[in-house]
This record gives sequence, structure tokens and C-alpha cells, in this order.
Amino acid sequence: MDTPSFPDRIDTPDTTWHPGEQTLHQRLGLRDRMAEIGAQVVRDHMPDQHRELFGKLPTMLLGALDAGGQPWATMLAGRAGFVDTPDARTMTIAAAFDGQDPALAALRARGPGAPVGLLGLEPHTRRRNRMNGRLLALTDEALAVGVVQSFGNCPKYIQARDPMAWDDTPPAIAQPLGAELDARAIALLSAADTVFIASASAPVPGDGRSEGVDVSHRGGPPGFVRVQARLDGGIELRIEDFPGNRFFMTLGNLLRHPRAGLLVPDYASGELLHLAAQADVHWAGDTRELRLRVTAALRRPGALPWRWSEARLAPQFTA
Repeated sequence: MDTPSFPDRIDTPDTTWHPGEQTLHQRLGLRDRMAEIGAQVVRDHMPDQHRELFGKLPTMLLGALDAGGQPWATMLAGRAGFVDTPDARTMTIAAAFDGQDPALAALRARGPGAPVGLLGLEPHTRRRNRMNGRLLALTDEALAVGVVQSFGNCPKYIQARDPMAWDDTPPAIAQPLGAELDARAIALLSAADTVFIASASAPVPGDGRSEGVDVSHRGGPPGFVRVQARLDGGIELRIEDFPGNRFFMTLGNLLRHPRAGLLVPDYASGELLHLAAQADVHWAGDTRELRLRVTAALRRPGALPWRWSEARLAPQFTA
């Protein structure tokens, strides 16, 4: 593969939380506590434990912003070792460039320095770690990202799956869908137990350590994504925000820049459904619900080469 060239590190101002995240911390009475622990848990480098996990992953989730400020989420795949960390501040991903992938196309258009959100999730062990950074290089065969924020996540709400087989069949031509979607896309959403959400702190994030793009996981029992038809003919998705690590990176981003990019994988067929949406965080007391109005969609049949076992529901959903 081509070897990307990149600088030694990314330098950014040392502020852990941006105003959107701080607003949510304040609302829930967590601001002082999160200010205290932020510097301890959100690092400017990848710990060895994170690097070990990244190096054996079958997939990597990636979030990026297009030229219009729309976040997109995608899933890159490879054999163990396709994600490498040559040092604690640099990650390389040996993934061929696919111009049909809206997140990769967005990165190529923005070029070096573009914000990138990364989530390394190992479905069969429920381990996950995140790394948000800046694009250092992108070739036809690989990309490199410099660390800005590195942090771990707990295993809650992750459905366990094992990668079973690799299908070398080239992906089919991507199919743009209207905001109304179609019956196949609605069926996939309605049955989903896992979705991924890309968000950004601004249409053009600044250089601060808390600024950029993030991609996060949402899991639940099949049907946890509620699909509702709107009076204007569009589609709205509603997703309960289950209690997590209290960082509120996704929701904090959406308070400042209410646009989201969703990714819904079909683990049986390898299809990836990419959605763009306008986002609203609805509060009922201390509970929260994401309401996402779909504005565009793209179906990519066969884009994910791994085929997976049936899901084993997270313990939170089996009681």
C-alpha cells in the first residue's frame, strides 16, 4: 500500500469540553465533576491498551464533514492489523478509497487538517475506544489521522457479534434515496439493534482540543429506533438516549450544530445505509430522546465485506 506521510503530531489548545458539552453537564449538575475528570480521561495520545485493541479490529467507524457542513458516518473494514498505530499520536487505516463512500469523499474534498471522528469497536468482546483527530494524509490505499482526543467507552448497550466470513465480491453501485426512504430502508431501520451517529461541534470546527467531529454508537433491542412518518411526507427517527459515560459529546455537538450523519449496517448482507438528518434533542425531565429528520440517504449494497453471526443482546436488554 501507499505509505502516507504526515507530521509528528497535532497541536491544539488544551480545553477538554466545548460549550455544548458544558451546557449539558451544567443542566445535569455535572459541570464541576466533568471539569475535574476531563483532563484525566480525555487524552492527547492513545494509551497502549487502546492501541492494542485498534490493532486487532475487523472494522473501524469513521465520521467526517462534507463541504456543506453535513456529518457522515461510515464503516471501514479489513483483516486484523488494517488499523495501525505507529506511535501513540498517529493512526493509519489501510482502507482503499471508495468515492461512493460519503465520509471518505468528504475527507478527500477537505484534505489534510480535516476533522475526523473514529470509533474502534470489537463487537464480539464489546470493547470500544474512540479517537478524534485531524486528517494527516489520504491516499487511494490508506489514510492517516493525528490524535486530538483519545478516550475509552464502557461496553454498555453493545450487541455482541462474531465476524464469520469475508466476502470479496465488489460492492454494487450506490443507490441514492430520497428523504422519504423506501420500504427496504425503513425495514432495516425498524429492525436495527445498532446504529452509529456522526456529529460535529460546528460546520467548520475550530482548532481547539474540544472542537471537531465525533462518531458514536447507539444500541438497543430491535425496534429501539422508532421510525415515524411526518405530515410533510418525510421520515423522523426517534432514539432514546440511554445513560452512558456522561461526556455528552454527541448531544453537545448537536446543541451547537444540529445535523447528524447516521450509519445503519446490515450485518447479514454487508449493506450500509447512510443517512443525513436534522437533529433535535427532546427532554422530558432528566430523560432525553434524539429526534432525527432524514434529509438524504444513500444505500451501499455489499460495502461491508465481513459477514457476521447473529447478535447476542447486551446484558442491559436481557433482564
